[in-house]
Amino acid sequence: MSTSALRLLGTPADELRIAAVGTSAAIRIARGFSAPGPGAAHAAHTKIDMHQHFCAPQWRDWAAHHGLINPERLPPWSRLDADAAIRFMDGAGITTAVLKPMLPARYRSSAQLREAINITLQSMTEVAQSHPGRFSYYVPLFLDDPEASSWAVRRGLGQLGAVGVNVTANYGGVYLGDPAYDRLFHELNEFSAVVDTHPHNLPDGPPGPPGGSTVPGIPNFMCDFLLDTTRAAVNMISRRTLDRFPDISVVLPHAGGFLPYIATRLQALGRFCEPRVEPAAVRDHLSRFYYDTAGPMAPAATLLEHVPADHILFGTDWPAAPADTVTDLALPALEADPAFTPEQLRGIYHDNAMRLIPQLANA
Repeated sequence: MSTSALRLLGTPADELRIAAVGTSAAIRIARGFSAPGPGAAHAAHTKIDMHQHFCAPQWRDWAAHHGLINPERLPPWSRLDADAAIRFMDGAGITTAVLKPMLPARYRSSAQLREAINITLQSMTEVAQSHPGRFSYYVPLFLDDPEASSWAVRRGLGQLGAVGVNVTANYGGVYLGDPAYDRLFHELNEFSAVVDTHPHNLPDGPPGPPGGSTVPGIPNFMCDFLLDTTRAAVNMISRRTLDRFPDISVVLPHAGGFLPYIATRLQALGRFCEPRVEPAAVRDHLSRFYYDTAGPMAPAATLLEHVPADHILFGTDWPAAPADTVTDLALPALEADPAFTPEQLRGIYHDNAMRLIPQLANA
């Protein structure tokens, strides 16, 4: 019933502005320039951002009051608000963002976890209502607390109009696809839910503070997060999750982690897994998962060897990814990728998300 606490240091207020608008834009602002930022070149495209993080200010205050967090140890981007998000979105040509809620703490009881989820849901609902058409959101689930998660599904999907749920790749080393989660996945299947996933620190990391780097000097998001997603995907393939729950849609972040690059290896060597993984199951699940572009991701040729282009969704990872990483690196690389046709890019930016989540038309 908890998620690992993050050990991330706060930074000066100026860095919040850099996270909001990007280093290049912050320099222009400091020098008094008013020219549009690099994202303006992308504003002509209509985009739906399927991977934007959100930390509710009401949750921060509540969690600090109960001694669950030290707000100064949350990442600086967790203090950015909806206005900063709108500025970023306008610069990147993003019309609508789907919020992935962040509420990292070790909760003392299931009741306290429910309160944290409810505060976050109410905050996201207020943001969406205050900015019509700009925001939708996922329900945060903690699969190691099945009762709280079941309540959150009914509350968020059944009552508040959330467009899906957000889960992490593993909870205490128990990965998605494990039979321990079957009861909740049956509920999600009844809702035909979009199940958005996100990685975290690998289980059984090195001794030391929670969230510490597995390899000193290399932040876990650099390598470990991609492996965490890959482990979850392979476990779901092994357990035939999409066959057992055919009405859910699973979104893998960061272009599936390492999954596209080990697909052939998994087909060849899956017989050594328990249960055995058949090559046909690998091919089938790879074509049924959805993948977002948050990254920057690698060139897409390998991904498209295994994945239909209409299962790729645009995502930025903002504000965890700074704005200039998105506008100066990720977006130009995506638009220049020779593996994508213009029609496929239009689908990635907008149409694929609309087919997956038709409710976005009424955001």
